[in-house]
Amino acid sequence: MSTAAPILPHSRKDSSGGTPTGQVLADLIPASRVRDIALVVGGAALTGLAAQLSVPVPGSPVPVTGQTFAALLVGTTLGARRGVASLALYALAGLAGLPWFAQGTSGFSVSFGYILGMILASAAVGALARRGADRSVWRTAGAMLVGEAIIYAIGVPYLAYAADMSLSAAIAAGLTPFLLGDALKAALAMGVLPTTWKLLKR
Repeated sequence: MSTAAPILPHSRKDSSGGTPTGQVLADLIPASRVRDIALVVGGAALTGLAAQLSVPVPGSPVPVTGQTFAALLVGTTLGARRGVASLALYALAGLAGLPWFAQGTSGFSVSFGYILGMILASAAVGALARRGADRSVWRTAGAMLVGEAIIYAIGVPYLAYAADMSLSAAIAAGLTPFLLGDALKAALAMGVLPTTWKLLKR
């Protein structure tokens, strides 16, 4: 076992290939307070950048963006604690006026519930990643599914309330049009995360 990155307490071997679980990808960087601050800020910036990859959806106030994929990637690679801090920083900075929400907006909007969902989803996928959920294709798919479900479980009811829609109308406008894109994002994560671990031989 390499001594380049210390194994966190309670780490164990992954039954799929002998790799130690208890770590997320960010733990492979030498530990320091500066590292953690840089990762949190970097994760928020990545989410803000991905939010600008935005395509309007006809009939919906919610655009398709790269934001949710970035948020789940941040949670998975940084772990629950840093992931939540990163997404909370993203949300607070946007509320304070930094124009890095979808389509260069800031402040509250009818889609703000999705951002709240991303904070909780980052905690969930980060916790799953520490249990090895990002080490294989199908476990990564499961983690992404859990994260997406949390985002919609908060985002869709918030959309219904904020836009004065019925729940069925909010589902039609804020969930159904995004399912195909989410499947593609999950497929991308299924390839990227396990492959990264294999390349690092962890």
